[in-house]
Amino acid sequence: MSADNQLQVIFITNDRRNKEKAIEEGIPAFTCEEYVKSLTANPELIDRLACLSEEGNEIESGKIIFSEHLPLSKLQQGIKSGTYLQGTFRASRENYLEATVWIHGDNEENKEIILQGLKHLNRAVHEDIVAVELLPKSQWVAPSSVVLHDEGQNEEDVEKEEETERMLKTAVSEKMLKPTGRVVGIIKRNWRPYCGMLSKSDIKESRRHLFTPADKRIPRIRIETRQASTLEGRRIIVAIDGWPRNSRYPNGHFVRNLGDVGEKETETEVLLLEHDVPHQPFSQAVLSFLPKMPWSITEKDMKNREDLRHLCICSVDPPGCTDIDDALHCRELENGNLEVGVHIADVSHFIRPGNALDQESARRGTTVYLCEKRIDMVPELLSSNLCSLKCDVDRLAFSCIWEMNHNAEILKTKFTKSVINSKASLTYAEAQLRIDSANMNDDITTSLRGLNKLAKILKKRRIEKGALTLSSPEVRFHMDSETHDPIDLQTKELRETNSMVEEFMLLANISVAKKIHEEFSEHALLRKHPAPPPSNYEILVKAARSRNLEIKTDTAKSLAESLDQAESPTFPYLNTLLRILATRCMMQAVYFCSGMDNDFHHYGLASPIYTHFTSPIRRYADVIVHRLLAVAIGADCTYPELTDKHKLADICKNLNFRHKMAQYAQRASVAFHTQLFFKSKGIVSEEAYILFVRKNAIVVLIPKYGLEGTVFFEEKDKPNPQLIYDDEIPSLKIEDTVFHVFDKVKVKIMLDSSNLQHQKIRMSLVEPQIPGISIPTDTSNMDLNGPKKKKMKLGK
Repeated sequence: MSADNQLQVIFITNDRRNKEKAIEEGIPAFTCEEYVKSLTANPELIDRLACLSEEGNEIESGKIIFSEHLPLSKLQQGIKSGTYLQGTFRASRENYLEATVWIHGDNEENKEIILQGLKHLNRAVHEDIVAVELLPKSQWVAPSSVVLHDEGQNEEDVEKEEETERMLKTAVSEKMLKPTGRVVGIIKRNWRPYCGMLSKSDIKESRRHLFTPADKRIPRIRIETRQASTLEGRRIIVAIDGWPRNSRYPNGHFVRNLGDVGEKETETEVLLLEHDVPHQPFSQAVLSFLPKMPWSITEKDMKNREDLRHLCICSVDPPGCTDIDDALHCRELENGNLEVGVHIADVSHFIRPGNALDQESARRGTTVYLCEKRIDMVPELLSSNLCSLKCDVDRLAFSCIWEMNHNAEILKTKFTKSVINSKASLTYAEAQLRIDSANMNDDITTSLRGLNKLAKILKKRRIEKGALTLSSPEVRFHMDSETHDPIDLQTKELRETNSMVEEFMLLANISVAKKIHEEFSEHALLRKHPAPPPSNYEILVKAARSRNLEIKTDTAKSLAESLDQAESPTFPYLNTLLRILATRCMMQAVYFCSGMDNDFHHYGLASPIYTHFTSPIRRYADVIVHRLLAVAIGADCTYPELTDKHKLADICKNLNFRHKMAQYAQRASVAFHTQLFFKSKGIVSEEAYILFVRKNAIVVLIPKYGLEGTVFFEEKDKPNPQLIYDDEIPSLKIEDTVFHVFDKVKVKIMLDSSNLQHQKIRMSLVEPQIPGISIPTDTSNMDLNGPKKKKMKLGK
């Protein structure tokens, strides 16, 4: 190589000794920071530098706010000796000065420790693994009922926050006090890149700004950037670098710009990133394992498979469904009994253990349904075509077939891989019309009527055993076909046919659970729903008692029966409200490995054993269950990971996380589309019911929109009304008006865009009228972006 275009080698290191040695040897050496700062043509790169030296970034005031974190060796000694407890730090969405730590291990006594106040939170961030020290009983506190959001304090405002902390500690009865502690050290940081917005500094030309994360549980982050003016009004991603003891907020750096706030694409990207939903297009490596088109069933595919194409099978799904997992049939046998079949897409035929397609499906864990977008677990060729049980095409299935008598009692059960040809893909409404229509008597309709009759018996029997029928205000949006904006909002109506399909899916799941557990007692993948601890029901029992109704919660059966009896002739909606409240008391259902647990019971379904078998296109758990069942009946071969209970337990852990995140992402999508809806709708007044009373607010539900929100009664820089909160009843007295749970109120709903980051729907009280609190019905002259009397924050 000629001398004039010789490559120049430079050495980049953050190790001081290394750099000195390199310079001694004549090698140009820079720290990462020095090198990036020398690239004058790309000043924006400097923003992406991690803030490494905590000392260098100390705030000018230099006042120590937090106590020192103990070193790991001391923490481990303390945990071993029982001086400290290890757990996961969970910040509160409602109150930034409060958090709980879920203690790891079998510490039944202190499963959950409450932390209150900035100094006790001691720089822990949501999801960190921390060590806590239990405070003496005299310093225990009760969870506060105050809703507090960080309005962005300056460093000097720490004293103000201490005043606020004192306000949290109100006098409460002894039994309300919970084990209370403080963070003494961090065992593992679980930081991730955070989406949010820049809160630009008021100081002209300042490079230091605060970043406000979209997730209310994450503290604000101080970053340095030269592009503040271009990043204003944008959604950006920021990473945390460290949190010095003398800084009110952690330090971080800018990662990337996502786009304008409020734009549908940007906001969808934010909610997918914030809920850690894998949503990149499938890679070539994954797609290479898909079958080559045109695809058809071969003789090899027919091995170990029954041909059921002659049966009158049909599917019943919501309108517009393209990923059809399940289909049904019912016919009378010569002996007078009925044969009922549930046929499920044979996804495990296409996804073979351990390949890239299998690994990606396992990582995703579930399909995520947003308001206008579906993030598939498996590529579309499978989800909407080869695995989808569409009508009039041959499809591979896994069938569960029962022989039943007319009283829906199972006489025989058979599982088999099969080939089917569905005769009709119906919506719930179409299926219902067929069942109800007197002049339709074709095979499909006869089959549906048989299924419907049996489903009613199955449901009655399930409810007699104590299965719960709970309620959630589910909402569907009608989209404008051009703009894809929501133009109407309706609560979902459930038909008999919804229930018909559900009964047979439940029955198939229970039958398969029994079979795989008989065959693999140590490594069956099952699903359980733990019974809630009695304390979970307090809110429901108190709320019912305030209406002179008794809710019994000792067993699922007594809860189901007392909910059935909790009727008020003058207030028909009360029963739905009680069921919505009961849903809030429930625990999360989870996947687990049978060899790692001994409590299999599913509380909500009142079933001793349960699994997921019926939706393998959209849930990875079902793929594993299909593999287990196939091995159990000799239709497919096993593989080492399938019979390794530790591997299975790891799969369950990921699936539980992905399912929870999918649920939260769906709620966030509904919340965003609700905002778009009210943006175009303007201000509306609607009837609402109180779900919870807080110390300074009421949480209400608006049945018409299935929408929940908070009406606040205290506002910064406003004279506060006289509030008396009674936790026992529960009630909140404002001036001379008393609010109880389930009271009917009238609220005004509007979109508040004054905070671009958290655009939110604000709710204010219209009726009952309280002078100085309620707002007049006519608000045509109200400024939508100015300060409001009341505000509402949509929770995830």
